[in-house]
Amino acid sequence: MEKLYLYNTLSRDKELFQPLDPDNIRMYVCGVTVHDFAHIGNGRPVVVFDVLFRLLRFLYGKENVTYVRNITDIDDKIIESAKKRGETITQLTARTEKAFHEDMAALNALPPTHEPRATHFVEQMHRLIAKLIESGHAYEAEGHVLFHVPAMEDYGQLSRRSLDDMIAGARVEVAPYKKHPADFILWKPSYADQPGWDSPWGWGRPGWHIECSAMAGELLGHVFDIHGGGIDLIFPHHENEIAQSRCANHQPTLAKIWMHNGFVQVNGAKMAKSVGNYFTVHQLLEEGYKGEAIRLALLSAHYRQPVDITRASIEECKNLLDRFYQALDKSTDLPAEPVVPDDLQAALLDDLNTPQALTVLHHYLSDLNKSGSPDAKAALLGAGQLLGILQEKPAHWLRGNSDEIQEEAIREAIQRRNEARKQRDFSKADHIRDVLLAKGIILEDGPQGTNWKKA
Repeated sequence: MEKLYLYNTLSRDKELFQPLDPDNIRMYVCGVTVHDFAHIGNGRPVVVFDVLFRLLRFLYGKENVTYVRNITDIDDKIIESAKKRGETITQLTARTEKAFHEDMAALNALPPTHEPRATHFVEQMHRLIAKLIESGHAYEAEGHVLFHVPAMEDYGQLSRRSLDDMIAGARVEVAPYKKHPADFILWKPSYADQPGWDSPWGWGRPGWHIECSAMAGELLGHVFDIHGGGIDLIFPHHENEIAQSRCANHQPTLAKIWMHNGFVQVNGAKMAKSVGNYFTVHQLLEEGYKGEAIRLALLSAHYRQPVDITRASIEECKNLLDRFYQALDKSTDLPAEPVVPDDLQAALLDDLNTPQALTVLHHYLSDLNKSGSPDAKAALLGAGQLLGILQEKPAHWLRGNSDEIQEEAIREAIQRRNEARKQRDFSKADHIRDVLLAKGIILEDGPQGTNWKKA
């Protein structure tokens, strides 16, 4: 078994991954709140942890890896969005969840093993809250149930902030019913026009943090291998998730390794609708950008670092993928079963070093173009399987649906252009090229002849 090293936010160090049970690798990643289309920043953890999911399945076997990524379908943002759009919460969450699945599938993300909806685990949340009250870590106050932060001696291990810093740096709700300013809500009352559930503490709904604790505990157990999410979730969400789960279940830890991906930036700045640099995955796909190119752009930087995503960078990734697909298209006569090369494995085993993995891919691309090596083709295909790229048939990527574009007519046009060039009738050759370009067909001349692709 090859050694996998992952950076653990909890220890602030790169650690050897040693599973609790090699036959049952368990990973939980915080998913999306389905109140609107997923923005490009939401797409990054999906893609990052999809690579880890693929790698773990490769190392330990598909049947031995359980990946849980939740759907938050009850939240104040959802309530506000549904009211604003004149929809029921059920209508809104069903529509946006469907769009999320379609958008993430376009990014070649595998479905997780389980994708629990928060509203299906309210009973488990009730049991967890009751345990916390019984152990003295939570209390009831004016229809609310709150976790009492000072009751946990080592609260703050993940974010490594003092309690005063946490209060100063967080938008904590000031409320007279709190025993301490840092105490956070486990359960809160719902008004008549808000969704809610019966509970031992009255009609209400869960706080955000308790949802993930309940879903992770139910599907993966009290302690599991890996917990992931965006860097913005370290505090307060993951810190509070640890506190709830550990105190309720009397465990020294919740997950052995905590992993966090960096922010997505646009032109070096944080995304914001107010400054006009905000876009969704759905929007990019509708504009004609290919999902695989968006995925490659998200993998172009190391997952722990910020990544700058622009339409230009996505287009660059599309052009790069064109080169890979062109090489594979020319090598159709080479038999090759996908094989994950050792140097590609080494890159991903070193804390998912995708930039290094892409460097390795360039090496095999060069080899395939120069030598036509079946081994190089096999390596490209195997690497693509782990990275979630090069998943289309080369002909379809480059030339689209043959029912829409008559390949024979294009080949005939290329032949006429070649004849015109031989006769030094460059005006005619350029005219043929321009006619094809107007139809969305790009010609590319090379040492081995002329190839074409869709614009």
